[in-house]
Amino acid sequence: MGVVAAISAVASTGYSIVQGQNQKRQQEKALQEQRVANQKAAADAKTEKERAEQEYNKANRQTADVSAINAESSLMANQGAGGTLLTGNQGVDASQLNLGKNTLLGG
Repeated sequence: MGVVAAISAVASTGYSIVQGQNQKRQQEKALQEQRVANQKAAADAKTEKERAEQEYNKANRQTADVSAINAESSLMANQGAGGTLLTGNQGVDASQLNLGKNTLLGG
């Protein structure tokens, strides 16, 4: 009777080991499937975010106000000599352009 009990104990232990290994494989498989699902979800979220940004930009497209630009240009042209940041709004005095002679080229 002791031999039968020993064989039964060994078989039971062997069965437990096999069951444990099967569960470990199933857990690893489930974990890998979860990783793949998470990667796919992240890629889908990124794609959806880019699409939403494009739709938002398309809906809120800004255009130049050409009539205001032309009106400002006409207004500036009517104010007299052209000015820059260096010359101011009065332009450059023609006497300052002479290089020692009576002509603009100094000849």
